[in-house]
Amino acid sequence: MGLAAIVTWLITATVGIYLLYLWLSGGGLRRQAAKVTRFPATLVFSHPILAVSALGCWIAYVLTSERVFAWVSFAVLTLAAVLGFAMFTRWLGGGRHARGAENGFPLIAVLLHGVAALTTFVLVLLTAAVATGA
Repeated sequence: MGLAAIVTWLITATVGIYLLYLWLSGGGLRRQAAKVTRFPATLVFSHPILAVSALGCWIAYVLTSERVFAWVSFAVLTLAAVLGFAMFTRWLGGGRHARGAENGFPLIAVLLHGVAALTTFVLVLLTAAVATGA
């Protein structure tokens, strides 16, 4: 399951990079000053930084089988997931008058990112629990 989590993580990251590209190319950072985006830059950049950090811990777990790496990875991934969920709810609640760069996100990309992220989250939790013997 550890390697399956890495695969789903990489799928999630690939789609996430695509969404970040769309946000940046749509003027996401420029729109920060005008306050027309629902995605603060801190939120947009903290989410992937935490996810990549968690992936690093997960790779350390897969290479060493040290349970502490699995649980640290899960904890950091949980923080990344909370931030991702915050962005998702902000994206959903935009309405037709919002003019943020995130309005151009394709629904399929958002759904694929979310489903892959949820799958990764569950795989990491189950693997960490099995490693602990819970």
